[in-house]
Amino acid sequence: MRATTVAAALVLALGASPRLPAQAPSAATPANAQAQQPFDLTGDWVAIVTQNWRYRMVVPGHGEYANIPINDAAKAFADAWSRARDTAAGLQCEAYGAAAIMRVPTHLRISWRDPETLQVQTDAGMQTRLLNFKAAPEAAAQAASWQGYSLAKWNLFTTRTLPFVAPLVVKGRYGQMEVATDHMLAGLLRKNGVPYSEHASMTEYWEVNVEPDGTRWLTVTTELRDPQYLLSPYVFNSIFRQEPDGSQWDPGPCTLDD
Repeated sequence: MRATTVAAALVLALGASPRLPAQAPSAATPANAQAQQPFDLTGDWVAIVTQNWRYRMVVPGHGEYANIPINDAAKAFADAWSRARDTAAGLQCEAYGAAAIMRVPTHLRISWRDPETLQVQTDAGMQTRLLNFKAAPEAAAQAASWQGYSLAKWNLFTTRTLPFVAPLVVKGRYGQMEVATDHMLAGLLRKNGVPYSEHASMTEYWEVNVEPDGTRWLTVTTELRDPQYLLSPYVFNSIFRQEPDGSQWDPGPCTLDD
């Protein structure tokens, strides 16, 4: 466990680099997103919980709001929130929306639905995110949903400077996936009532790093903005390790109880 935690922390330190400068596409740039991918995301991944274990692996208690920049309105909402009431109303998936799902202890199953659409499924809550590399004409008018509408793009570049090692510039073909999500239903950031509103939007940066032994790590850096419930952007990292196969895939419904 300690070795895994250290490895994950190292990947996080070296791998999470939001807002990397994009390389201008050339005439030889492939026509679709799948052909342009700087790394392969397909396959099965498992969440490695190295941050906020007590809030992610155990249902947090009433009033445990630390580490999220909530305002007074959010605190009042959470203080009045009722697990029993929302369960009875069929709102169990409010804690599995796009703004929270990457923090849930889950397995991801990632595949290309088509050359311009990446599909991300979770076994926890049985959710499906669609990351669209080509904007749909009707996107602006679509109804809100738990997973919202996500528009993705590749940021491609040929050199990078490793954080904390300023003189070291690595040459090659690198990149990250940038994902902007809106049209989300109001939901919960934690299963104790900490809310985000339908006005929330978020930007994510997905990066893959590979250890010498071939172990592959996915780091998703998220910046959530919510003018209704957050004092400032809520920024967090979610780390996943690629699995050799799908044998650990264990779909289960949304729940507010565990």
